[in-house]
Amino acid sequence: MVVNLQKAVEAENYALAAELRDEINKLEAESLAALANALVYENIQYAFRLGQKGRHKVFVYSGVICGMDPVCCISSSLRESACIDKLTRGSNQPFYQVLVDVHVDPDLLVAYVPEENLLAPDGPNKGRFDHPYLSFLFYGMDAAGDFIPIKQLREKYNRPRHEVPPIDEDA
Repeated sequence: MVVNLQKAVEAENYALAAELRDEINKLEAESLAALANALVYENIQYAFRLGQKGRHKVFVYSGVICGMDPVCCISSSLRESACIDKLTRGSNQPFYQVLVDVHVDPDLLVAYVPEENLLAPDGPNKGRFDHPYLSFLFYGMDAAGDFIPIKQLREKYNRPRHEVPPIDEDA
């Protein structure tokens, strides 16, 4: 595009040169806006981490975090049916993909939950949690009862490995 702008100026076709200049300026502005959005999302602070157990504030099911988005990423029709705009923080908050315990709700495997509707356990929770995807996404459970995400899952979301080591009772 810059080459075409230069050729238009050399050919003294100033109308075309002005159009190309405006198009280049528009693309540069869009690029800067996209970069600013990416930086905002890159530094977002999530209240929950991959593998962490939690409970839905409204529907009270237990779940394990297996993914996260910096903002709501579902279609506008799904947003409308889920009443996302009626949430206190709306769609502009982190949303989590949550594996739902099959013993609590065997028909709901994965839920998409806004951060404001998730509650962390008060302390270690080594209680039973079953889901068919656990062995694909996690190595196992740590000493606090949370799950240790596999490398591919951590890399997908650019999150560090978090693991509470077992307490050595012999020491």
